[in-house]
Amino acid sequence: MIPVRRSTCLALALALSAAPLPAFAQALQNPGTATIEAHVVKAAPLEATPERIAALKLPAGFKLEAFARDLGAPRVIVVAPDGALYVSDRDAGTVTRIDATDAAKRQVVLKKPDVHGLAIHDGTLFYVTVKEIFSAPMKADGSLGPETRLVADLPDAGQHPNRTIGFGPDGWLYASLGSTCNECEERNPENATMVRMKPDGSGREIVASGLRNTIGFAWEPGTKALYGWDDGVDWLGNDATPEELNRIEPGKKYGWPYIFGAGIKNLYREVPKSSLEQWDKDSERPLLTWTAHASSMQFAFYDGAQFPAEYKGDAFVTMHGSWNRKPPSGYEVLRVHFEKGLPMTITPFVSGFLTEGGPSGWSRFARPFGLAVAKDGSLFLGDDQHGIIYRISYKG
Repeated sequence: MIPVRRSTCLALALALSAAPLPAFAQALQNPGTATIEAHVVKAAPLEATPERIAALKLPAGFKLEAFARDLGAPRVIVVAPDGALYVSDRDAGTVTRIDATDAAKRQVVLKKPDVHGLAIHDGTLFYVTVKEIFSAPMKADGSLGPETRLVADLPDAGQHPNRTIGFGPDGWLYASLGSTCNECEERNPENATMVRMKPDGSGREIVASGLRNTIGFAWEPGTKALYGWDDGVDWLGNDATPEELNRIEPGKKYGWPYIFGAGIKNLYREVPKSSLEQWDKDSERPLLTWTAHASSMQFAFYDGAQFPAEYKGDAFVTMHGSWNRKPPSGYEVLRVHFEKGLPMTITPFVSGFLTEGGPSGWSRFARPFGLAVAKDGSLFLGDDQHGIIYRISYKG
């Protein structure tokens, strides 16, 4: 726990006394009248032993096994039409191609500092760093041809440099541009937004705003609606603010930095040329939420044929794991169940990476990040702690 008085952001006292969620709301609505307890708890790293992997919890009939190892710190995973995986490693500045049937067949196809988000469209690999977006044609052997720089002026990233990209049903390239901070008033209107552009990088425009950091986003296969997971604000206690699943629609606002969660007003901020009441009225609420600070990452709809029929059209999301919560949250994979194109429930799909014990009271043997549906209908899951990609299959 950190007893620190913050005066530059939310100006909330991080005190020694415990405070449940109502204190968070009270502190924001009545500045100076309540305290909030905040913790820094870092789960200690453990080895990913066969015994620990075997003890992971999945629904009946599902099997998880290591598919590829020794990958450094794999981040975003995308699957090519031939089934091969393309995996970014931001720390190493690489993109690696891995054969879907033999993980030993791999090659580094790109070296680019800070490369992170990936997307495949019309035989071309698109990739993004902190400030730039590039494309390169994919050759028959999986290597890349000459690259083209499409964008050179993405806004400063600050606290959230992990850009992600994806192609929508409209054929436009979408990019998530996180906020520069935990909560602040941005100077660049493109920060804390989703933007889109034509495949050549032209025509860039803001799709939606008020999105603090939406790393994982994808389109629901039936309705073609865009959904994204937005990470909540830190330092507001163990249970605030929750991770949000939003339906992201053109022209809509999603609250940040003036409205949190289901409608809590941040009275420490004055909305320029408007009011908190108007911002609240104009802001969309999350459709579903999950435990605060779990840190949502890659998000994918299941369109394969291997899993049971009730999984068709559902979505999965990786939770990287918290540092600002006691007890920790995240370190798991969640299933979002959809009915008639709408999200209904969230349940754990893979859990057990987080265990009790260690210097802080907690340990973990994975930090889930990458997620992609394989061509055979299985699910690839990346761990950037140990450089492992797992394959989740259904055996019945």
